[in-house]
Amino acid sequence: MTAPYKDWTVQPHGPLDPIGEDMLTVVGTIRMPLGEFPRRMTIVRLGDGRLIIYSAIALEEEQMAELEAFGTPTFLVVPSERHRLDAPAFKDRYPDLFVLAPSGARATVGEVVPVDAETADFGDSVKWVEVPGTNGTEAALEVKSSDGLTLVVNEIVGAIHHAGGVRGWLLRLMGFAGDEPHVPAPVKVAFSKGRADLAAQMVAWAERPDLKRIVMSHGDIIAEDPAGVLRKLAIELS
Repeated sequence: MTAPYKDWTVQPHGPLDPIGEDMLTVVGTIRMPLGEFPRRMTIVRLGDGRLIIYSAIALEEEQMAELEAFGTPTFLVVPSERHRLDAPAFKDRYPDLFVLAPSGARATVGEVVPVDAETADFGDSVKWVEVPGTNGTEAALEVKSSDGLTLVVNEIVGAIHHAGGVRGWLLRLMGFAGDEPHVPAPVKVAFSKGRADLAAQMVAWAERPDLKRIVMSHGDIIAEDPAGVLRKLAIELS
């Protein structure tokens, strides 16, 4: 597991892009043994202007100014123990941040940043979900807006496109990359005893008539038939 940064450390990243009306996202990369690995931060703005920062990525000051103009950083979601890299730097920059981590990851996340809670009530527009079948180690958000439901998940779905060379071959082999989304192989192994529960949750999400898109930490946003994708992933798990 990569050691968290002690200071504000900016790795390569793109611009902040809007998702619907009250969400922003940015894709960056980090150096891994396989080479450059894409990662995503998602920001959700509540009705009162407070921001939920999901899977934090330290950005250049110009983009941080954009983020702060969008709303007030209030909640920091560390969706799993593997996504704590920039959490200490964000807490240092915004000392009043309320830090959230799923119950199964709280101890490990707490080694680098104080965790305030394992769940939160954000109001009607956003729901915290500790993903069933993941031993309490993965957190997701259900975000409702005027254009439908956006599902924000961490590593239970991999959809990295345009990954070439040896790195791309390995990422496809592991299920993080490919022409179609997959449940990454490490996820299947880690949650082998909970596959049925995870599959059931995916089916439940697929049955939501307002489902608009799926945003994950590693991969492109799924906006074309997200319900069909989830049903295929559920079958893949079973």
